[in-house]
Amino acid sequence: MTERSEHREQNLTGATEARGLEALISRATRAGKGAAPVERWNPDFCGDLDMEIKQDGTWFYLGTPIGRMPLVQLFSTVLRKDEDGRTYLVTPVERVGIRVVDAPFIAVELDVSGAGAGQIITFRTNVGDVVEAGPGHPLRFVDENETGGLKPYVLVRGRLEALVARPVMYELVEHGEEIDIGGKTMFAVRSKGEVYPIMPAEKLKWLSA
Repeated sequence: MTERSEHREQNLTGATEARGLEALISRATRAGKGAAPVERWNPDFCGDLDMEIKQDGTWFYLGTPIGRMPLVQLFSTVLRKDEDGRTYLVTPVERVGIRVVDAPFIAVELDVSGAGAGQIITFRTNVGDVVEAGPGHPLRFVDENETGGLKPYVLVRGRLEALVARPVMYELVEHGEEIDIGGKTMFAVRSKGEVYPIMPAEKLKWLSA
């Protein structure tokens, strides 16, 4: 009898979660035509949702991958990362917490136009955002201590970044050059008049030796 009650409770919890997600989808649909103005909304916090964005950009709900890309794209339009470092799905009437392993987006494609100070680096994310690196959308490079490599990120909007996929990173560094920054020679990339240092030129030579 106890096992049957527990099983029934689990089913009810799952059904409640599903209905809650359906309601959230409905509200996100109304809010998220393009990137929603989530920075202007200040709804109450309504708890955490069992949703997670893995390091490869795959979205999971209740431990299962969300296979419908239009649904992932919809949710991506109502994402917001707050000053507390947490990421939320935000609609005009609610704010629910989700888990993000690394960055919420992945930069999966790169285009480079122009040259020198006029060079523009444009990224496309896995959810369809198109971002030109430069003022308002800076690049940053983080040392990956466990591998000795680098993890580049580009700011998409608000505090939300895209991790540059490794194949795209290799393409990105092909457009790097040695630039004097504050009296130190750095290997860096340019975009829209901004210079983004990757690493000291000496370190690059040592790694390439």
